[in-house]
Amino acid sequence: MMTAVEANCDGLVGPTHSFAGLAPGNLASEIHKGEPSNPRGAAVEGLSKMRRLSDLGLPQFVLPPHERPDVSFLRALGFGGTDAAVIEAAGRTAPELLNTACSASPMWAANAATVTPSADAADGRVHFTPANLLTNLHRSLEGEQTARALRTLFPDETKFAVHDPLPAQPHFADEGAANHVRLCAEHGEAGVNLFVWGRDAWEAWSGRFPARQTRQAFEAVQRRHGAGGAVFARQARRAIEAGVFHNDVVCVGAKQCLFFHEAAFEDRAAVEADIRAAASREGAGFEPVFVEVAEADLPLAEAVKSYLFNSMLVSLPGEARLTLIAPMEVAETPRAHAVAQGLVGGNGPIGRVEYVDVRQSMRNGGGPACLRLRVVLTEDELAAANPGQRFNPALQQRLEAWAGSRYRDRLLPADLADPALLVESRTALDELTQILALGSDFYPFQR
Repeated sequence: MMTAVEANCDGLVGPTHSFAGLAPGNLASEIHKGEPSNPRGAAVEGLSKMRRLSDLGLPQFVLPPHERPDVSFLRALGFGGTDAAVIEAAGRTAPELLNTACSASPMWAANAATVTPSADAADGRVHFTPANLLTNLHRSLEGEQTARALRTLFPDETKFAVHDPLPAQPHFADEGAANHVRLCAEHGEAGVNLFVWGRDAWEAWSGRFPARQTRQAFEAVQRRHGAGGAVFARQARRAIEAGVFHNDVVCVGAKQCLFFHEAAFEDRAAVEADIRAAASREGAGFEPVFVEVAEADLPLAEAVKSYLFNSMLVSLPGEARLTLIAPMEVAETPRAHAVAQGLVGGNGPIGRVEYVDVRQSMRNGGGPACLRLRVVLTEDELAAANPGQRFNPALQQRLEAWAGSRYRDRLLPADLADPALLVESRTALDELTQILALGSDFYPFQR
């Protein structure tokens, strides 16, 4: 066994962060549609969360925002002229398309990719498949740049394999690590890879909200990565109908512990049996611990509202029990707060709960877990990552000053049609490539 740690790669909020309500089934996004956002405040909230995890002793990296507005997307749809003319015309005649082109959704890095650590991969490398995110138009624009970002952060091809996204077809609809949980005894040992899917590609789906993840997509990812200990579980249709657009809204796991709502899986007993079988195989050899929250203790609607399960469940250095990093909304929702505090009262796997303020992200439907991509790395793999993106207090100070000078503190969806925002965004991102050592051709506008 090699010593390994779980690093967090957090998405940095982009300068076009707005509440445009682009994601059907994401109830928070729909509720706050049209309200003014605060991109500067959102960036600072995200950096503060990164600092909290870094201070707790976990490796932390920064994933850069994507170029927005995506002018090339609008040009492909027939808008022409200068970049400013493209923005103005789209805002005047097709504001929904402009909102799409401006979405800061790459901030939710849990959807960036599915990750298989080297301990689980057939070839001993860390594997990444960027999600194609094709169910929602605004997110379907991300895959190519996400692959570029991951190859910049993890450039050594002898240690890392960054694949292209799966084919952009409904049969292979892929939402990344938001529907994936890894369990293990220790991070450097073989584990169980739980892939949660919402629909089979060959079945008709007629639900109120889309089932974003297909089984076939995760089967393809598992084959690509050679991921051992695979368990495929169906997300409960009831949960999807209640606004659980990703499984991480009702389920989170770390080490031996799977923490979930009783409505998370279509067949809970089968999921638990399959996980136990995968955990008992040679090379893994651990006993999983299932912590289920009953509907009677926390109704599904309140689980979705509070985002209790979109907390980060982390193993901190020197601590035998896990820590739950929850959004402030959990503390403010009485039944969710009671469940969270009840976790630490006994001898269970979760020893304490801490709260973070990520309200700007929460209003768009993204809690603490949405903002990060978890990557298990050995010491050698950790050392091979781009050092310019490794979070530390000095980088936090520099990024906060950068956001303070380049980001607006108030943005309405109508403001996205302002050509000045395009200039502001590109100026900010050009400076960011220098701060994070991303290279001079990282963004399309630089090439």
